Amino acid sequence: MDDHINADPFVTGNDENERLALEECAKRQRVDHRVSVLILPAGRCTLAAKFARLGASVTVGDAPSARREAEGRILASGLRDDIAFTPFELNDLPAEPPGEPYDIIILRRGLCSMPYTQARSIVRQLLLKLKIGGKLYISILGLHSELGEGYTAGELPIEERFATLSPALASKYGIERPVCLYTERNLFMLLLEAGASVLRTLTTTYGNVKGVAVRV
Repeated sequence: MDDHINADPFVTGNDENERLALEECAKRQRVDHRVSVLILPAGRCTLAAKFARLGASVTVGDAPSARREAEGRILASGLRDDIAFTPFELNDLPAEPPGEPYDIIILRRGLCSMPYTQARSIVRQLLLKLKIGGKLYISILGLHSELGEGYTAGELPIEERFATLSPALASKYGIERPVCLYTERNLFMLLLEAGASVLRTLTTTYGNVKGVAVRV
C-alpha cells in the first residue's frame, strides 16, 4: 500500500510485506495444504488471486459498498471457488468471518484513520482471529513520509497524534479526515502492546512503515 507515496499513498508496488506473506503461504501450503488468508481491504483483488493460485483459501474484507466491484474481479480471475468477499469494517469487526481462524492476515491500510488506542484494540482483535502461530502483516502511513510535511500533530506522543494533513497534501491524496501517522518504533510498540510477538518492522524508501507479527 504505502511504498509509492509520491504517486499514491495506497498503491502497492514491489511490496516487501506482501512478498514475505506469499512466501509464508507457500511454506505453509506444503505442510497444511489449505492455508486460510484474510486480506483487508480487498483492493483490486490481485493479491488475493496470488494467494489463491498458491492453493490458499482467501477471504477479502471490505466495506459493503465494495462488494460488487470485488466480486466482479474475483469472477474475472476464475478463482471464485477460492476467494470469498465478506463485509469487514475495521471499526466493527465481524464476530466469526468465513475462514477463521486464519494462518495469515494482511492489513494493507486503515489503522492510520483512527487514534492509536483504537488501533491497538483492532490489532488485538485481529490477532485473535489468527491461529496460534499465525502471522499478521501490517502496512501504515509514516510520520517521516511526505505526509508528515506540515502535519500539526507530528511532535505529539503517539497516543495524542491524530490530526489532519496539511491542506496541500490532504488535497493531493484525497485524505481529508484526521489521521495518525506512525514511526517504525510506534508500529513496533502497537504490535507489542496488542499482545503480538513482533518478528520485524521496516521503514520503506518513501517513509512508510510495515510490520510482521505472530500470534503466540
